[in-house]
Amino acid sequence: MSDLLAGPVEAAAGLAVYGADAVDKSAPASTRDALVKAGVPGKLAGKDASLWGPDAEAEAKIRLGWVDTHQRSRELLVQLAELTAELADLDHVVLAGMGGSSLAPEVITRTLGRPLTVLDTTDPGQVRAALGDRLERTVVVVASKSGSTVETDSHRRAYWQAFLDAGMTEAEAGRHFVIVTDPGSPLETTATEMGAFTVLADPNVGGRYSALTAFGLVPSALAGVEVAELLDQADALAASLGADRNNPALALGAALGAAATLARDKVALVSDGTGIDGLGDWAEQLIAESTGKAGVGILPVVVESPQSPGATGADVLTVSYGGALAAGDVPGGGATPDVAVNGPLGAQFLAWEYATAVAGVVLGIDPFNQPNVTESKENTNKILASGLPAETPSFTEGAIEVYAPQGAPGDLAGVLRWLLDGLGDDGYLAVMAYLDRFADADAARLRPLLAQAGGRPVTFGWGPRFLHSTGQYHKGGPQVGSYLQVTGAVVEDLEVPGKPYTFGELQAAQAAGDRQALAGRERPVLRLHLTDRAAGVAQLLDAAGELRA
Repeated sequence: MSDLLAGPVEAAAGLAVYGADAVDKSAPASTRDALVKAGVPGKLAGKDASLWGPDAEAEAKIRLGWVDTHQRSRELLVQLAELTAELADLDHVVLAGMGGSSLAPEVITRTLGRPLTVLDTTDPGQVRAALGDRLERTVVVVASKSGSTVETDSHRRAYWQAFLDAGMTEAEAGRHFVIVTDPGSPLETTATEMGAFTVLADPNVGGRYSALTAFGLVPSALAGVEVAELLDQADALAASLGADRNNPALALGAALGAAATLARDKVALVSDGTGIDGLGDWAEQLIAESTGKAGVGILPVVVESPQSPGATGADVLTVSYGGALAAGDVPGGGATPDVAVNGPLGAQFLAWEYATAVAGVVLGIDPFNQPNVTESKENTNKILASGLPAETPSFTEGAIEVYAPQGAPGDLAGVLRWLLDGLGDDGYLAVMAYLDRFADADAARLRPLLAQAGGRPVTFGWGPRFLHSTGQYHKGGPQVGSYLQVTGAVVEDLEVPGKPYTFGELQAAQAAGDRQALAGRERPVLRLHLTDRAAGVAQLLDAAGELRA
């Protein structure tokens, strides 16, 4: 048996956390004991909004519904059964949503093997591919808490026009939409005007904590998931949340917080291969957007496998996740994580939410706000109104235009090496790809190549998807990041119906707006523009693969 499994285990309702005790005990004083002494477990289970200080109290009062939203969500089950039966002939489910509105249902459906098309992009090629797939059999779940998310509104407009162009009446087109939003949002009014089905979400739950609300459950149920089982799993764990012992969520949160206070403020998230697919992407948003502010934070790094570069390091806490563990060992081909979290998916959602809130107590930050998220949005709106700023590449090499800071080398390999060499002992590199995450999927291979070459944590995000997750950490967290933005030429653009811009123009404005926000913090930002996407990705991978640590 591995040392991890042989040590103290926190378990409840089928969810087990291994290794957290050892992480906690590495601190001069036990973080967990301090939390227990302060009564944090009981206060959090009781939705005490004072836990994060007076400045956060007003926000926390309206954001703690996630603690027991799984119980209220049972009220949705009859409505979901009726909706699924009503739309039984529409077997292609498309989810138009960003961040917390799409990440949880993607994990749920991937883990449980149900088909779901997630549209969380402004890339015209990716949007066009979705529009061209089984349109007459498509139901579009438009999910936005605020009701004003620009990407989601653009998707709604594109599908509405596509249905009309296919010969449907407006009444027929309306039947192909299910709107998920908060009560009173502008999208609720739009849904009525469209004649769409509407499911209202829990207004006291923030987007990244909404996995077990209508945002997670509606698209999953339409895709064929028995969502009541997820609620049962969360409900079974909930009984342990107020306890001082046998509270695995508390153990996880204390470990995350303790590690961060000891300068292990990067968390490598890795699947152990035991049946939960993609939870790291969901947890990435939860942790980054909740903790990355006021110059502090925990940086989640989603890695491909336990052996992947970037999973270990002096400032990295490695946490694996998965389903039930067989007795005897922690999976991972011989690589043992610092902490392992194993159990059913519904319990995982609730445990990670609770743990993130606990880490917020330890770090002294408000885990429910996102003060820097609007900055890139505001920049984008200004650019859409005034036009893209004129930019001249520093140099062009093959299919790649390079836009580099002054003083950087004049060749592709050299400028990549320069970026990595500037990371320092506590820095990280964020690769931000404003591309098609399916057609240009090979771009994700950059992450392990650059992590291997640089010897430092490297994250990878698809734009604009990451703006709703790690985007907050980049701007509000510790200012030790360097940024590699990859954009691509648009061969065939796509109109956003009713708007004066195209999807390609929106995508370019979002990339430019984020560059402005990052450059304003005087952090290194390198932009690579692929004039030919396929050739450019291949060229970039070759250059990164030739770098040496």
